[in-house]
Amino acid sequence: MKVNVILSPNNVDDLYFTGKTTVVIDVLRATSVILKALDSKAKEVIPVGSIDFAMKISVNSHGGQTLLCGERNTQMIEGFDLGNSPSEYTEERVGGKSIILFTTNGSKAIVKAKYSDKVFIASFNNLSTIADHLIKLNNDVEIISSGASGIFCLEDTICAGALVKLIMEKKPDIKLTDATNASLTLNEKYGKDIKLMLENCEHGKILKTNDFESDLDFCSTVDNIPLIPYFTGGEIKLLNNEIIDSQSN
Repeated sequence: MKVNVILSPNNVDDLYFTGKTTVVIDVLRATSVILKALDSKAKEVIPVGSIDFAMKISVNSHGGQTLLCGERNTQMIEGFDLGNSPSEYTEERVGGKSIILFTTNGSKAIVKAKYSDKVFIASFNNLSTIADHLIKLNNDVEIISSGASGIFCLEDTICAGALVKLIMEKKPDIKLTDATNASLTLNEKYGKDIKLMLENCEHGKILKTNDFESDLDFCSTVDNIPLIPYFTGGEIKLLNNEIIDSQSN
């Protein structure tokens, strides 16, 4: 089993992921929001790569069962129903509904991985659950750090390193690339206090400046949502036990 960390989605093209097992991480805040939405009984999350496409899908939806959600430069987009704060995604607001999600980095990274054989969504909130599932699959894994507008970011890479560390605790013989070793080193240096790391990374500082400090509390919480979001057919849904068993065989 070989594990590679991609430090920015811009480092590879879409076809690179063909047939691969991929994990997408955007700690602040897209993958954390996806987990919160699905934990709050959203029907599905539909990630999109542009605001125009999000609006197009929204126009074609019927019955008021679809919410247009996300952000641009940390702020909710005019005309959208929800922004990109996990606290917005309560069961009262999203239960039973389809979420169309556009974000500056995370939703684009997920869409980029669409040719993968399997795509999972991870953040600090579900690290152990994702690690255990990847160990069962025993496939080579590509972990995408969504970054910031195509540029390396600390928090996603540290989260990737934390995920790799969990895998190595149960499967120490995995093969690591240079980028994966770098993520482990960064996690060792900065990952002991996740909240402090988020407060001091570039994007965390921007969120604090824009009054989203409470989001850092949620996004720094480890293993509070032990779910496996699975991207297939353009939609993210929770992996059920039947699919988990079939993937592991």
